[in-house]
Amino acid sequence: MSFASGTGVLLINLGTPDAPTAPALRRYLRQFLGDPRVLVMPAPIRWLLLELVILPRRPKQSAHAYQQIWTPEGSPLLVEMLALGRAVEAQLEDVPVEIGMRYGSPSIETGLEKLRERGAERFVLLPMFPQQAEAVTGSIRAECERLLEAPEQARWIDDFYQHPAFLEAWREAAEGVLGEFAPDHILMSFHGLQESQVKRSDPVGEHCLVKPDCCEDPAAQAGGCYRAQCFATTQGLIDVLGLDAQIVSTSFQSRLGSGRWIQPYTDERLTELAKRGVRRLAVLCPAFVTDNLETLEEIGMRGADQWRELGGEELCLVPCPNSGDAMATAVATLAAEAGPFTVAR
Repeated sequence: MSFASGTGVLLINLGTPDAPTAPALRRYLRQFLGDPRVLVMPAPIRWLLLELVILPRRPKQSAHAYQQIWTPEGSPLLVEMLALGRAVEAQLEDVPVEIGMRYGSPSIETGLEKLRERGAERFVLLPMFPQQAEAVTGSIRAECERLLEAPEQARWIDDFYQHPAFLEAWREAAEGVLGEFAPDHILMSFHGLQESQVKRSDPVGEHCLVKPDCCEDPAAQAGGCYRAQCFATTQGLIDVLGLDAQIVSTSFQSRLGSGRWIQPYTDERLTELAKRGVRRLAVLCPAFVTDNLETLEEIGMRGADQWRELGGEELCLVPCPNSGDAMATAVATLAAEAGPFTVAR
């Protein structure tokens, strides 16, 4: 199958509410947390949890959090994704690029429709998540397959957690900030995931989470283990940034509920680092391409407040690559490798 003319690129992110209000958050969270790949539990229990526990309270709390980061142009995630789409299209010759969100607007369906209107019959589908996770990339893939007329219409970019272009984009975003801030310690904080989802990459249960260094096995990374791929990204960033590995650690944020999520937890790691005497802490969030609620509010605001309460001097959130030139080049390169297309220089 040729991926020359008649091909479009869809950049897919998780999504964002339409407004920083409780009604908008209720609609968004019902769609997001109602996905069986996100909350993995029997459907009746998921419904009860969502309708009786989460939705009566969380929309108001989440709306307040979104209000802290909302811009005059709208949600930071949507603003950066739109800008990234334009920047990527400028680097690809005669290839239309659109964006779609798994939850909220613009939807994946809308993105595909726009590409068809622009002459696309085949698609390169690129979830904006470097590491594989059933709750995110798996859900995105299922939704795309539901919408596509035939599987052969699309090529997928499953992950890019150690792709040189992705690491270079993060190097460009972080190098100057780290040099100016001069941290005592650098924390790589990734999005959290339920342990049960991580263990799906090890169906026979022989190695996943059974020993402290299980995620250092390259086979675990290649097998689609999200946690292993996160640790591989940390190592890749240590290499390209020339960091001292002794002052770098990895953690996982954004857990929901009381179940077991992959560890170490970011909030607990902050406490440990403060007790060790770390005062100037830099945090990178390389599970993301663009800044969003989890980076800006959870780490940049609440995490910074926690750090000061623990006696830390300053917490510096290193911005994601967002729609910068290096990230646009990385995404265009990934699309070209899947296409192939020609990347304009």
